[in-house]
Formats: sequence, C-alpha cells, structure tokens
Amino acid sequence: MTNNLESISLIATYSAMAVYTLAFILFTVDLAGRAATDGQSKPTRWLHSAIAVLVLGFAIHFGAVITRGISAHRVPWANMYEFGLTATLVLVGVFLGINIWRDVRFVGAFVSGFAILALGIVAVNFYVAVSPLPPALQNYWLVIHVCVAVLGTGFFATGAALSASQLFQQSREEGKLQTRSWRFLSAFPSSETLEALAYRIIVIGFVFWTFTVIAGAIWAERAWGRYWGWDTKEVWSFIIWTLFAGYIHARATRGWRGRPAAILSLIGFSAVVFNYGIVNVFFKGLHAYSGL
Repeated sequence: MTNNLESISLIATYSAMAVYTLAFILFTVDLAGRAATDGQSKPTRWLHSAIAVLVLGFAIHFGAVITRGISAHRVPWANMYEFGLTATLVLVGVFLGINIWRDVRFVGAFVSGFAILALGIVAVNFYVAVSPLPPALQNYWLVIHVCVAVLGTGFFATGAALSASQLFQQSREEGKLQTRSWRFLSAFPSSETLEALAYRIIVIGFVFWTFTVIAGAIWAERAWGRYWGWDTKEVWSFIIWTLFAGYIHARATRGWRGRPAAILSLIGFSAVVFNYGIVNVFFKGLHAYSGL
C-alpha cells in the first residue's frame, strides 16, 4: 500500500507539471494578445482558462503532497524533494489566494513557469524514496519549523514576481521599453502599485521567516543542546532574514522606493533559492539530512 501511494504521488507530481505547463501557455497567450491590442485591461478568455487550469494543477499537486505524506506516515517535508514539492504547492496556493483579495493574475505566467521549473528540478535531481526519519527530525518541531519556512518561501516568491513586474513596468513608464512586444505591460498596474503589493506580501513572508529562524533555534537546542552554532544552513537562514529586514527597514524609514527596493527584494529571494539549491547540496553541516 505504501509503495502504491508513493508511486501515485510521483505520477501526480508529473501530471501537475503537465497541467501547469498548459496554464503557463495560456497565461503567455493572454499576455501576447494584450501586446497585440496595446495592453487591453479587460480579462480575456485565455486568462480565465489559465486560472481554471492552474486550479486544476493545484488540486493534482495537492494530491501528490497528501499521498506522499500518507505513504511516509508523517508530514511530507522531511527532505529536499518533499520540501520542494510542498513549497511549490504553497507558492501556487498563495498566488491563487491573493487573487481573492487583489487581482494579480498578470504574474500568472511567472508563477506557473516557476512552478514547472521547481517541480522539474526536485523530481529529477532530488527525488528519494520514502524512508524513516533520522533521529534529529523525529520531533514535533519538524511540523512547525519547516511549515512556516515553506509558507515564508511561498510569499517571498510571489513578492519576487511582483518586484520583477515592477522593474519592467517602471522601465516602460520611463520610456525604456517602447517596442510592440512590451505593450502588454499597459494592462499591469503602475509600478508604484506593484511595489506596494510586493511590499505587503513580503512583509507577510518576513513574519513567517522570522518565526522560522526562532523555531529553528528552539529545535536546535532540543536536538543538539544549543540555540545557535553557526552551521551553514543557520547562517544562510539569518542572511535571508537580514536581507528582507533591510528591505523592509529601508523602504519604511529611509524612503527607498522604485528600482532599489525591487532589486533588494529580488536579491533576497535569490538568497532563498541559493539556500535551498546550493547550500543544501554543496555545503556540509548538521542540516545535511535535508538532502536525503
């Protein structure tokens, strides 16, 4: 039964990738259509279809995460494969959830494209069969610490999408992007609106990441007898926290607006990706079990 569920989870993962690919194509066709019509703001049938397909992909992806967890008899985020699988699900879920509050469908191509890329990388490079947890992970803090880290990553990724859009929109507003292929940006909100949205979403991600660092320190004391030991993973988690703290502080108190704020936001998210894809793989430390 366990092996069957594990296989079903993997099949669902690849199925979600296929559906996300279709959603990405539909989002891209919508943007291309807006470029051809000087960025009409009215949603097209392609955009509606893209969201519907993305929701379908999310449902299949959710099934992949659930069946992985059931087959392992634990939460499905104990190694790099499972973390990547769950974090990508949260990214798509955050994007869909934010649309209930504010229409951000214009970054759907980025979100669906990133989901495809992330799932492909974790499925091909980091997949491992279900295995028992190492002693250090056999603790309820696994649920708390990694869960909030996954949530923080999802919000940071969405904020990065908005910051990237802000950079393109600001360049267009300054007259630097006047070619026909960039006309779809006229359907996007202004760069100031994009920046405000990115800031609010990143603040939420920062709250989750702050709790991630705190929960990690508490768990480290339980597992290794100290709250902080300058392990490589711990250091990079703190670097990420510092970058986003600097972003929030600079924008709130020093008047950083526009391009500098967006660039700092993207640097912060790049550090998140580096922490996951490089630190976990090439750096040794007490968190080496995350590469199981």
